[in-house]
Amino acid sequence: MTSSTSPETPSDPSQTRYKRVMLKISGEALMGDQGFGLHPPTVKRIAEEVKTVHDMGVEICMVIGGGNIFRGLSGAAQGMERTTADYMGMLATVMNALGMQAALEGLGVFTRVISAIRMDEVAEPYIRRRAVRHLEKKRVCIFAAGTGNPYFTTDTAATLRANEMACEAIFMGKNGVDGVYDKDPALHDDAERYDEISYDEVLAKRLKVMDASAIALARDNNLPLIVFSLDEPGGFRGILAGEGTYTKVQG
Repeated sequence: MTSSTSPETPSDPSQTRYKRVMLKISGEALMGDQGFGLHPPTVKRIAEEVKTVHDMGVEICMVIGGGNIFRGLSGAAQGMERTTADYMGMLATVMNALGMQAALEGLGVFTRVISAIRMDEVAEPYIRRRAVRHLEKKRVCIFAAGTGNPYFTTDTAATLRANEMACEAIFMGKNGVDGVYDKDPALHDDAERYDEISYDEVLAKRLKVMDASAIALARDNNLPLIVFSLDEPGGFRGILAGEGTYTKVQG
């Protein structure tokens, strides 16, 4: 159970580049070297990264995918009806959100898991004004169950919630890659990283950053996307302090 009060902000948010951000990570980021599920040391490491940014006074929203447990598209590809498969994937994101909540609160960070599908015993229902109030009270808001609708990815859910919460940027934490490249750096030694690229270029070049609907939603609302590596300790905090390696997608 979480407390109704939050600790005082330990630092001045005016010293950071952004005051309120969305952090989007994949479910696979939570499974470490395992092939499935949650790897507690990895979840704790990511929670510690989030705490360092929270300690700067930044208001943080999070969306976590569910691919480490179940992915709707994969289920549909194996013959399962797509809508059912997508709802199963949404439930997987709730499990990941609860795991991250436990890790953050173990570090003394107050959180709320907010679900687009009602499950009052484990999460709050999504009410925008209530979620904004949680952020103002310096609680980390973890948005779960996607948009609550099938056929939409957690990328789209993250972009939607970021707009609704008036976030100033979406931070997309990647495993094994520190930005957007012109080709897959795992397969091509001559792959080049972009320091900055427009949303239209991402769509035209079919770069695998987010799905097309999420990119269009971010572009139409002038919401910048910061793509960085989750593997680099202090990377999330460093970018907010004006340092680090990343790609900025905007315009």
